[in-house]
Amino acid sequence: MPGVPKTTAFIRRQAEFVRRAGVDLDVFPFDGDKNPVKYLRAWAQLRRRLRAQRYDLIHAQFGQSGLLAFPKRLPLVVTFRGSDVLGIVRDGDGAYSRAGRMLQRASRFVARHADAVILVSAHLGDQLRTKAPVHVIPSGLDFTLFRPMPQAEARQQLGMDPHERVVLFVGRPHQARKRGDLARAAVELLNERMPARLVVAWQVEHAQVPLYMNACDVLIFTSMQEGSPNVVKEALACNLPVVSVNVGDVPERLRDVEGCELCADDEPATIAAALERVLKRGRRVDGQAAVRHLDESLLTEKVLRVYRSVLSEGRRRTLA
Repeated sequence: MPGVPKTTAFIRRQAEFVRRAGVDLDVFPFDGDKNPVKYLRAWAQLRRRLRAQRYDLIHAQFGQSGLLAFPKRLPLVVTFRGSDVLGIVRDGDGAYSRAGRMLQRASRFVARHADAVILVSAHLGDQLRTKAPVHVIPSGLDFTLFRPMPQAEARQQLGMDPHERVVLFVGRPHQARKRGDLARAAVELLNERMPARLVVAWQVEHAQVPLYMNACDVLIFTSMQEGSPNVVKEALACNLPVVSVNVGDVPERLRDVEGCELCADDEPATIAAALERVLKRGRRVDGQAAVRHLDESLLTEKVLRVYRSVLSEGRRRTLA
């Protein structure tokens, strides 16, 4: 939210749309940083806020954040997004961390005691056991921001060569989970047969990401673990072809989009060959049609239905 810089873009966007729907919503951001002391401090701060103001329910983003709602005094809705359920991958060696295993256990505890569970992708439910109703609601898209624009115009704004082939990687390049090294290796192999440049969009303003997506020729996605990766959906909204490994719900997103490639394995040669086919095709894809149902305004109504489902009849009227 404005003035809350640590709130991630997709959570900020959902909160904005929920507010537009008429819900009186407060955001409580905190940086747990896998540190129990920080969680305890945040828990105490939230307790004070709950005593000072009246709320109808709590919606926790990421499983471990739901710990702050205990002992439970209000209905609890929890959205599980990926690493909270699947674990945290260390950047140093690419192995799953001990802290991540603790967060997994915390998330499983929260799921067992939640009043409603939201998963951004159905496969995350395989890791959870809960008696609460489970709803699959991916993170939505803002089509006023992520939309096609002329490639020449986008390249001019970014100062890019209008004739070169450009492969886009979005994310922190040295984050082990994102496997930037795999993306670089694939593009290096590609260059043995076809010249292309890898552009890394990292520490780029979120509002600038669509510019990169419209300027480039293909998105390369190499993550080893994901829930429902927003960057793939955002690329499709810009009609940018996607070459991806089989991860998260990407197979579902690319299934009916001609011109995208889901790689059979995670080998650099396989990814390079897929990139070559997409670049030789040389056209945008009809990706926006495939993700139109992920419009944030449509998904907001699904979130509101979850809210109504956990409220008593009297409190439900506040979300009517």
